[in-house]
Amino acid sequence: MNDDEILSYVKAAAAVLDLPLDEARALRVAAHLARTAELARLLESAALGLEDEPAGTYRAAPFPSAGAPQ
Repeated sequence: MNDDEILSYVKAAAAVLDLPLDEARALRVAAHLARTAELARLLESAALGLEDEPAGTYRAAPFPSAGAPQ
């Protein structure tokens, strides 16, 4: 997408969500979206192997309840 298409997308999305967005703010949001899209393109082009995947989310075991035997 080029800059005009990104700006049009931002304005359309704001209208659908009924978000007030003046021109200056729409331009800033479009700039952030363009930067995020470029970062995603760079990440997609990186040669990553299975070992590069992040580990699963750590979840601590729950504390035993106060009256339960240990």
